[in-house]
Amino acid sequence: LLLAGGPGWTDAGAAALLEFATANRLPVATSFRRQDLIDHRSDVYVGDFGTGVAPSLVKRLAEADLLLVIGARLGEITTKTYATLSVPTPAQTLVHIHVDANEIGRVYSPALSAVSGPDAALAALTAQPATPAEDGWRAALRDEYLADSEPPPHDVPLDMGQAMAEVRDLIPAGAVITLDAGNHTGWAQRFLRYARPGRQIGSTCGSMGYAVPAAVAASLEDPQRQAIAFVGDGGFMMSGMEIATAVQHDGRPIVLVFNNGTYGTIRMHQEREHPSRISGTDIVSSDIGKIAEGLGAAHARVTKTAEFRPALIAAFEHAGPTVIELITDPEQISTRTTVSRLRGR
Repeated sequence: LLLAGGPGWTDAGAAALLEFATANRLPVATSFRRQDLIDHRSDVYVGDFGTGVAPSLVKRLAEADLLLVIGARLGEITTKTYATLSVPTPAQTLVHIHVDANEIGRVYSPALSAVSGPDAALAALTAQPATPAEDGWRAALRDEYLADSEPPPHDVPLDMGQAMAEVRDLIPAGAVITLDAGNHTGWAQRFLRYARPGRQIGSTCGSMGYAVPAAVAASLEDPQRQAIAFVGDGGFMMSGMEIATAVQHDGRPIVLVFNNGTYGTIRMHQEREHPSRISGTDIVSSDIGKIAEGLGAAHARVTKTAEFRPALIAAFEHAGPTVIELITDPEQISTRTTVSRLRGR
């Protein structure tokens, strides 16, 4: 299993990653918010070790005999708080290539390591003769990824999994997706599929308020590429005013505001660790529609699944910024669980 991530990749390095993995029939997973390193249409892509990693991929990691890590840290998110790999010596043969020598062996002792940026490492690897692995392993992981990335139906008025299927069908190939911090980003990370030169841009340190300014900047940098921000109601209230910059300079980002009246990630932690004891996570939201229109953006309020597709199409056709406010149920706290299930545990 090949795990790719971290900083320092160029388009050439990403192309070499795909070439190396394809020639050697290696399943490729990515680290948190590095999903755009490889085209998800490729048969070698099998998912990501992010905050919403698929249980099937965790199981396959335990079964792997070799783990080749290029560029990624084996940190808290990548290893599910250091639970998926044995410390200090993993059961898998670990090969770790990282640009920072201090990162190698910090928690996990590799059998082989190299200090290198990802581009140089892939240039060296692709220069070697291919030794293809048995293809059934890669195919099994690929099938599990495809199954996990198809949204199951949920009995809620606005099913965000089905809405993401609409985004996946309609989004331009070169679109830029910007992600804020919060559980709402799980829908974009699990159900969208990224194709190069598509880009997923998001903070990996959990900072709220990032997505809207990032989408505005991306829209102004390259007006021909559609920028779409994913942000919660809490994050929008922190930096949504930057839409005014897009209006002033003719940008046209689309901002999807997941409005569930709560700080979802913190609420999830509270429900998991202290069921029903909620403190400080409710949001008494302002009128997001009036804010958007006051800044000069178009606004659509979506409360049902069937309303989402026409709102998104209208946003694509609009000449300026659009805010699509998604009224979601806080019961659906993430793509994999509900508040009721957390309390039931």
